[in-house]
Amino acid sequence: MTIVEAARTVTGGIDTHGDVHVAAALDQVGGLLGTESFEASPDGYSALLSWLSNFGTVTKVGVEGTGSYGAGVARFLARAGVQVIEVDRQNRQARRQSGKSDPIDAVEAARAALSGRAHGQAKSRDGSIEAIRVLVVAKRSARAARVKALAQMRQLTYSAPDQLQCRLKGLPIPQFVSVAQGLRPTRSKDPVTAATKASLSSLAHRVADLEDEIAELDAMITPLLQATAPQLLAVYGVGIDTAAALLVAAGDNPERLRSEAAWAHLCGVSPLQASSGKITRHRLNRGGDRQANRALWHIVMSRLASDPETQAYMERRVKNGRSKREAIRMLKRYVAREVYHHLPRG
Repeated sequence: MTIVEAARTVTGGIDTHGDVHVAAALDQVGGLLGTESFEASPDGYSALLSWLSNFGTVTKVGVEGTGSYGAGVARFLARAGVQVIEVDRQNRQARRQSGKSDPIDAVEAARAALSGRAHGQAKSRDGSIEAIRVLVVAKRSARAARVKALAQMRQLTYSAPDQLQCRLKGLPIPQFVSVAQGLRPTRSKDPVTAATKASLSSLAHRVADLEDEIAELDAMITPLLQATAPQLLAVYGVGIDTAAALLVAAGDNPERLRSEAAWAHLCGVSPLQASSGKITRHRLNRGGDRQANRALWHIVMSRLASDPETQAYMERRVKNGRSKREAIRMLKRYVAREVYHHLPRG
């Protein structure tokens, strides 16, 4: 009996939440050994691993939400030498058939890892790329807020009193913001003009503050990118934002990407089989990391604007009967292949 227990290998599954994680343990043939709840804290992670280890040698653990609630436990298990498999949420059809509960989800995560249905290694989220990611989150938020404030300013100008509208209409953004910042509502006797000036001035100051915030974030992101992936920044058409998006998609442990084809699939630029019977065809991949996909699109657009070789490729494809959209998809695939060889390797 002791020999059997020592030889047993265990696969874990974790359904993650903000306060409590639910774990399940399976033996090597998929038999359920048990389920248990643990606090979502370092002490809880340690207790979870000890609980799994009591059943045998822990080989791998499937974790839901490795980029959110499961980030902490995934980091802890990886540092302990346990292979962490990223598990997607169970599909709706399976949920309707088997029901929904935290223990069921934990068991399903373990079965996905054991069967190989889920096989992607989770991001380690413990290095400079994770630092870049969290800064990029703030930068995207600031950009979105700036765009929204500028749109509100333009809308206010359309309905503003004529004199104010003529003063602001058609100005480029930097001048528009500068003029709006200098508006003085107290000098207007008309209450509508005074209120419009106050609103435009408030929004303009907000835009200026957001621009300063974006510049500060760029000043923190750029050195991290230069230290982490100087070769990627040297690729034609790759800038600060595109490099950051591609690195965030790859993660701090890009060795988890087994091949260039796996990287293309992650970026959503590898066509998917859609064949049936005598018909052999592929369809567009609408999955993958959409930020990375967008970054590849920006690189292609940059090259189409200034790179003669890329422009010649586009002309050649169009002459052969391809649409411009199809040619751009092909170019994205080629750029993904090129970028893959410039990702940092540990």
